[in-house]
Amino acid sequence: MTHESKPRPSRPRNQPQAVVAAAKGRETYSDFLQLDVLLNLQATLHDPPQRDELLFIVIHQVSELWLKLMHHELSEARREIARDELPQALKHFARVKAIQEQLIAAWKVLNTMTPADYLEFRHVLGTSSGFQSWGYRLVEYILGNKDATYINVHRRDPKIVARLEAALAEPSLYDEVLRLLARRGFKLPATVVKRDWRKPFAGHKAAVEAWLAIYRRPRDHWDLYDLAEKLMDMEMLFQRWRFDHVSAVERVIGHQPGTGGSSGVAFLKKALDLRFFPDLYEVRNRLIYG
Repeated sequence: MTHESKPRPSRPRNQPQAVVAAAKGRETYSDFLQLDVLLNLQATLHDPPQRDELLFIVIHQVSELWLKLMHHELSEARREIARDELPQALKHFARVKAIQEQLIAAWKVLNTMTPADYLEFRHVLGTSSGFQSWGYRLVEYILGNKDATYINVHRRDPKIVARLEAALAEPSLYDEVLRLLARRGFKLPATVVKRDWRKPFAGHKAAVEAWLAIYRRPRDHWDLYDLAEKLMDMEMLFQRWRFDHVSAVERVIGHQPGTGGSSGVAFLKKALDLRFFPDLYEVRNRLIYG
């Protein structure tokens, strides 16, 4: 008498054996996500923990994870733009936009914390501060805010310094966009497309002229026009995230100095004047006023 045996799960074609080996023991939801590790990372410093200490830790850890994913998506988009694969890059931009909306929404949760709640545990933060987030710095670097001075706060960690130095030396997302315009026939000088990537790009009249030609005849350059608008979407959401950050900090500590030696709200407000894509703002002025 024969019997049917259960079919063994087949390994996907071209699946590296190392990946299959690594997957052993990671078959349940908890194991796959390593929840035993993840959910034990919210170590509070008070015993018993203060009421909003866990809130503060969770919000910032989740934000760091979103920043990690955001940087990954931006890196993929930059690579695809360098290969003239705009449809694929725009898909990553859509995901970045969704991530940004999640980051913005996090401030709503943090805003449920009152000044009195924060004072219960603020003293244990010591010299730690949000401006020490190297994940955030990677996002700023790939978007073009190339400020090498921020690396100094990580000098005690050579691996992080090396990673930030490498990111600083790479072309930003917008640098790759400008090189794309040059490949499409728009006249951009070498000072724009072959410059020192470690320096921030402050805009260039030749780039503005290229965008003007695109914006004045969008149907003839639809993919580039759409690309520019997606860049502006990211810029505006980043500005909203910064503004909500300022508002959340001001709500809790007012204009007192922040932890880690920062000036608090005053330090954060300076970031509101930053622009990743200055040429795209200048195009608006030229389109309206000639």
